[in-house]
Amino acid sequence: MINRNLAKVLSYRYMILAFIFILLAGGLVLLPKYEIHEGISPNSLLSNMISQERYINTDELAHKIISQDPSFILIDIRDEKSFNNYSLPYAINIPLEKLFDEESLAYLDQNQFDVVFFSNDNFFADQAWLLCNRLDMNNQRVLKGGINSWFNTIINPNKPTENMPASAFELFAFRKSASMFFGVGYPEDLQTNQPKKNLGTKKVITVKKKKKMPAEGGC
Repeated sequence: MINRNLAKVLSYRYMILAFIFILLAGGLVLLPKYEIHEGISPNSLLSNMISQERYINTDELAHKIISQDPSFILIDIRDEKSFNNYSLPYAINIPLEKLFDEESLAYLDQNQFDVVFFSNDNFFADQAWLLCNRLDMNNQRVLKGGINSWFNTIINPNKPTENMPASAFELFAFRKSASMFFGVGYPEDLQTNQPKKNLGTKKVITVKKKKKMPAEGGC
């Protein structure tokens, strides 16, 4: 138990250190495209980094996709090859190194939708969130656990044991239904010849670019 707790503490410290290094590297490599005065204060950034409110779990996201919630954009920040091999429904591919390209900014720096970043786990999605948060972009979220967690909870959920509470069975029932929605077949359900559900028409995401404010000062 002690070793497990220690591992969690070390992992958390490692993430904080990684965030700091990413911030420094990102500030040197990615942020020169912006005015120096733009962005939030270091204290606000640190406070946001510690907060867990940026995370959305796989159950919440599955419910949003199934209900065709129009209020969010899924952004896969992995490389194009990984995206083409497998991604989440309706996701847009913006690799981390292209995060601040002009065509990408239209999706990030807007107030119409919530943006949900994801990668294989949290790490690279957290980097994308951090860089956008540094520039004071709003409505940024991260899929907790990434695609790895999506597979373990939604696509291939573990059946609870008999000694678990009723809430565990209710959660499993939702996850099993969700996995069927996303195309997973179960032998007992296939025997009943139930038709497969589909995702319907892919939603078209159109974002309005923010107008650039005129520079202050002048003659």
